[in-house]
Amino acid sequence: MTEAWTDHALKALRAARHNADCPSLLALLRAHDPVGVLQQCGDALTAAVSRGLPGAREAATACSSALRERGWPGDEVLAEQLDTAGGRALCRLRPLPVDLEELSSLLEGDPAWGGGRIDLGTGECRPALADTEESWDEEEPEGTERWLDVPCEGSRDAYRDMEDFITTLDDPDLARFLGIAIQGPGAFRRFKDMLATSPAQLQRYWLFSAERQQGRARAWLADQGYRPTLSGDH
Repeated sequence: MTEAWTDHALKALRAARHNADCPSLLALLRAHDPVGVLQQCGDALTAAVSRGLPGAREAATACSSALRERGWPGDEVLAEQLDTAGGRALCRLRPLPVDLEELSSLLEGDPAWGGGRIDLGTGECRPALADTEESWDEEEPEGTERWLDVPCEGSRDAYRDMEDFITTLDDPDLARFLGIAIQGPGAFRRFKDMLATSPAQLQRYWLFSAERQQGRARAWLADQGYRPTLSGDH
């Protein structure tokens, strides 16, 4: 029987991803249900398969099946990536060491920030306001392409995530109160304040939201011809 994702386990998962600690990632996936973190662990799991770690291929196959069954934006892209990892079939997308959470913040953050760009050499995500006009217009050597522009698409999809999450609740009273909370200006703040009265559901929402946001970021990146990867993995 698998365990639920606790704050401690999620911190360990993030650390394993950040440090490219694939053995620790596989141990966490064996102990916990991977369905709640498929997008968040997908690139580290891809690296684990490519490195030939014991149990990685079996975990990737299970996650690929779960992704296709779920069918959220970006899920098919990641399923294909997992299917081709470590094999002769080459993934059609070029590897780029970009953080999906950072990319998502550019795509779906405050419109005042106006998106940003990705350094195609390092994978660094740079918000528009972090760049001076001089650095944005730096002259590039002829025949090179350094930056990938990222538009700000606003919060419509994040609002839809709240609506969709409400439909997953078994508590009709909480669902009704949350439905009222998301009406009008300040919807995101009221939604989170109301959900904070149920810590277990708040944890579910953060996982739900992270999966949806990172999946959309992955789908957007794939449309540009790239896939996220760990630094040093191709």
